[in-house]
Amino acid sequence: MFYHLQHRWRLEEKTLVYYGMRKMPYLFKNRIRLQNKQLRIVSSLPRDLSDQDMAMIKNMIDQGIVVTEDQLKRMPLSLDDAQFCQTCAANDYTIPGLEFNCEGLCPMCETKDDTDHLKSVLPVKNRFEHQKHRRFDVALFYTGGKDSTFLLNELANHQQLRVLAMTWEIPYMSESALESIRSAKKVFKNVEFVSRKLNQKDLEAIYQTLYDLEGNTCACPSVAYVLFYPDLVSEDVPYFVLGNEPVQMKNLYYNHVAPKMAFDPKVHRALLVGINLLRCLTLRRPLRQGQVHALFAMRELAGGRNLIKRLSGYENTLVEHVKTALRSAPNLLKPFKKAIRRSAFTGRVPAFVHVDFNDVSKTGRYVWSEIKEMIKEEAGWIEPKMSSKGLHTSCDIESCKEHTQYVNFLNMTSTMIPFSALEIALASSTMNLSREEAIQETKKHLGLTIDQRTGCLLMDELIKEIKRHDGQ
Repeated sequence: MFYHLQHRWRLEEKTLVYYGMRKMPYLFKNRIRLQNKQLRIVSSLPRDLSDQDMAMIKNMIDQGIVVTEDQLKRMPLSLDDAQFCQTCAANDYTIPGLEFNCEGLCPMCETKDDTDHLKSVLPVKNRFEHQKHRRFDVALFYTGGKDSTFLLNELANHQQLRVLAMTWEIPYMSESALESIRSAKKVFKNVEFVSRKLNQKDLEAIYQTLYDLEGNTCACPSVAYVLFYPDLVSEDVPYFVLGNEPVQMKNLYYNHVAPKMAFDPKVHRALLVGINLLRCLTLRRPLRQGQVHALFAMRELAGGRNLIKRLSGYENTLVEHVKTALRSAPNLLKPFKKAIRRSAFTGRVPAFVHVDFNDVSKTGRYVWSEIKEMIKEEAGWIEPKMSSKGLHTSCDIESCKEHTQYVNFLNMTSTMIPFSALEIALASSTMNLSREEAIQETKKHLGLTIDQRTGCLLMDELIKEIKRHDGQ
């Protein structure tokens, strides 16, 4: 009987690599190192296998990695042709190679109870104290999108904090996001708004490098850190607050970017104790929770090597590509690196913390439709023209990033599952929106398709947009 290597598996040197999402108990077992005899058999597929050959690769046959022709899967040609999870919007078109268990559940729904407690790779802090001897209580990045507007409203309105709201002006900010920023400036009297943009030469250099590496120009929010970290240090801002869509954090886990232990507060505390022991030995001020995370993140962005990530195998290809792109604008990095050294020496480091949107929402769940209505009323938020869109509402070419991530994964040139494919599925699983709403948003607004007509601009068109923006 003829045996084949199953769809989405590929032999790379002596390792079998799966470009997909496996069902339990093999969720993160996407790499299988082969013995020489196994390598000889697998590299010769498809062909008939003897009993001795089958015994040698029995575990691969049992797992459905090596299969007969009638067991070969095929790639759906459209979303309408896809197999969907029974309870969420996950499907094997937007997530090529997605496997389902015998009950028709995707791995995210199958492991839902096991990951409910995973909130953030940063320390979670939902309430903040007023600072007597500082100008600001907290700072955040403000894009004018749904999530950043919700966070700004929570901190400035509900908690009455003095907020530094920082905006990196990119050429592709949606008109609704720009209108929302203008509206927020009128609504919030206890917020200081600061916006910056890169000079055209640096912006083109960074975008060109990213486009060559990723096929898109998405550098948010990495460049914003480079632009604003010196201000956070000089102003001695105690907290820099992130408030991502809750499912964005779980995406890091399911995309094999961050291990489960990275979400554990006990691990955070142990890391802090260890770092502070070293700082005390070198006569430097001990750090608070969140400051260690800030220094680690900024040093890595500045071009440093994160030894912990490298040893654990949890490296982020996107971060590596952004680091490469930033090196194409060396003058931009000089004040950034200086601020990192200064803050590490003095201990004046903004603590990077995370507000859990589910925890601070009135109902205990960050339901998109309810949140939109609240921030319209309280923060003057302007909804995008595509009113049904809820995921990533501040950028006009978000679908370009989604499409290129999708194509890179589909063509097996990247092991990174498209972020939006996971996030929209997780959002429907946790009822941030309904399964039907998630499927409709995927069809209408997301670039998760093999169709190239996704609003994805070519590089020369991107440069024209940059120049147009620079002249305004």
